[in-house]
Amino acid sequence: MADLSQYTVGWIGVGRMGFAMAARLLENGANVSAYNRTKSKAEPLAEKGATLVDSPADLAGCDIVFTMVGGPKDFEEVTIGPNGVLSVDGTSPKLLIDCTSIDEASAIKVREIANGMGTMMLDAPVSGNAKVVASGKLSIVASGEKDAYDMALPYLEAVGRGVTYVGEGTLARMVKICHNVFLGIVAQSMAEITVLAEKGGVPRHAFLDFINKSVMGSMFTGYKAPSYVNLDFTPTFTPVLLLKDMDLGLTAARKEGVPMPVSAATREIIQNLIGNGYVDCDFAALIEQAAKGAGYEIKSEDVKVPTGLE
Repeated sequence: MADLSQYTVGWIGVGRMGFAMAARLLENGANVSAYNRTKSKAEPLAEKGATLVDSPADLAGCDIVFTMVGGPKDFEEVTIGPNGVLSVDGTSPKLLIDCTSIDEASAIKVREIANGMGTMMLDAPVSGNAKVVASGKLSIVASGEKDAYDMALPYLEAVGRGVTYVGEGTLARMVKICHNVFLGIVAQSMAEITVLAEKGGVPRHAFLDFINKSVMGSMFTGYKAPSYVNLDFTPTFTPVLLLKDMDLGLTAARKEGVPMPVSAATREIIQNLIGNGYVDCDFAALIEQAAKGAGYEIKSEDVKVPTGLE
């Protein structure tokens, strides 16, 4: 593992993902100062060695600043807003790394201002949830100046298991959008086939155990299996957020002239899920909707299922 004490690190956004990612940096020896809108939520991070600050502007003197916030509006607020990390005259980080899933327009807007202040910016959205982060299996895709990527690489590698550099500019945003569209399609396909197997007499846990041991299994089907088997819809990623990304993907498809009929159908299924009240839960609730469509009430099997993250 590289020496992470070379640069000071600022972290903005200590939600489920942000907390887990910042904790990984601390565990690997980084000097981290952190800001969160609700400071009390960041206090457990202080117990791990982080220094808590009262404003994003307080992180302007850090060498590298990560952002992991709710969306484009939040991202712009904590970077170029009145108390943003780029709001301090004469002082700004060497490098800004954004891990939030945001649109290309916000990324370009902030990058232009950052570059004008002498700050490089790297787009670095991620694949996984807090459990994936804790297991060391988070995947990261990055785009921006090559010098920015080289500077960030040891810190990104400390957070996840692998980093993919796809080029300059905001290309990582396109990768993330495509990834999340695929996520929706796979989640819905997994729900449908599992309901078919169960209605045909096969226990869900047994069917998914077979799938996860087959060539069709993946890290995703593995760590989602417990939710599908035991109907645990504790939110890791809500249907509302998934719908947002499906819309971003379909907008990009229209722009590029790429037909995406399966994606379009999946988007409508997710919209229907939300319309039926599945809003603040996990998108794994797709299996419950699939069962209702098949005419029966699905129930938890109450079986311990491995997550594939052990």
